[in-house]
Amino acid sequence: MNKICYLLSALVLLSFCAIAQHSPLQKDVFVSGTDGYHTYRIPALVAMPSGTLLAFCEGRRNNHEDTGDIDLLLKRSKDGGRTWSRAQVVHEQGGDSSITIGNPCPILDTATQRIHLLFVQDYHRLFSIYSDDEGSTWSAPQEHTAILDEWDYPTVLIATGPGHGLQLSTGRLVAPVWICDRERVDRYQNTTKDRIRAGMIYSDDKGQTWQAGGLVPAEIAMLHECTIVERKDGSLLINMRARSAGYRAVATSTDGGLTWNDPKLDKQLPDPTVQGSMITLSSDTILFSNPAVSTTEDFSSVNRKNLTLRMSTDGGEHWTYARTITEGPSAYSDLAIAPNGQIMCLYENGKENYRAKISFISVDKNWLLGGQK
Repeated sequence: MNKICYLLSALVLLSFCAIAQHSPLQKDVFVSGTDGYHTYRIPALVAMPSGTLLAFCEGRRNNHEDTGDIDLLLKRSKDGGRTWSRAQVVHEQGGDSSITIGNPCPILDTATQRIHLLFVQDYHRLFSIYSDDEGSTWSAPQEHTAILDEWDYPTVLIATGPGHGLQLSTGRLVAPVWICDRERVDRYQNTTKDRIRAGMIYSDDKGQTWQAGGLVPAEIAMLHECTIVERKDGSLLINMRARSAGYRAVATSTDGGLTWNDPKLDKQLPDPTVQGSMITLSSDTILFSNPAVSTTEDFSSVNRKNLTLRMSTDGGEHWTYARTITEGPSAYSDLAIAPNGQIMCLYENGKENYRAKISFISVDKNWLLGGQK
């Protein structure tokens, strides 16, 4: 009898351990209305080889609007996301002036451990800074706005990401961007699909200089806010927000992002015209996150919900596994992979609206495999 009780107790303990191992770790990182900022938005996440996590976002001082007195912020975690530091101002301009510093796009150079951070000022000027100490200190900003002239396109508006960039197997640093030939306030007024373009910029000299890469052909919709991965065969897959299409748009490149084939809608990826994030887990296994709601109604907050994590094991051709992170209001997100293989996501969410907070979740692969379409 004692042996039976012992065995039963051991089985119960093992079951609890298994549940704990696969249960997500969730923490709120930036909560709107605290620490002097009205709203926190536009998350970006980096997992360092040491295990340190860097969570970037925009701190919007006075309201939730996309322009105004907006600073670039950072919090760091050294324990896998369980606790986070106080917010650090990475870059701001003009004090209380209405200057927008936004769209953080971090890229980790795995050879040097340097973090390159690209961002925009007022959606008209492009800058980069870097850190060699896991985000504790940052270099002076370097401007790259002049490279936009390399495109045969009357660029007026420029935005990086939002979300992380990547380093290719060749060493090239890649930052997804989108551009527009109109001012931000009227970019969607009486416009056509070729007025907003998604693409990339790149650096082949470890971030010292940047060049304009390829723009995705304007074929199916206004394509913007994009995310890029490198596939097993060396080709690049770009995944884009497509206005009023109801689904994500995708295209591929076989020359390191200098040119892209014609885009198509991926009917496996419903989307309410919002940002999404994509990252390589291993080999041809790719992860993708976005609010999984298909609607052609533009900018409807009620449809920004049901943040879903998906996995493809064939380079993005099929999305076999899917699991909901939150059913409630949710919008922008960014993915990262920890050194131990944990899947991490930094995402906007809230009970009443998606601007209430930016939260962090860490799950293992088995948790995701538990949700099959």
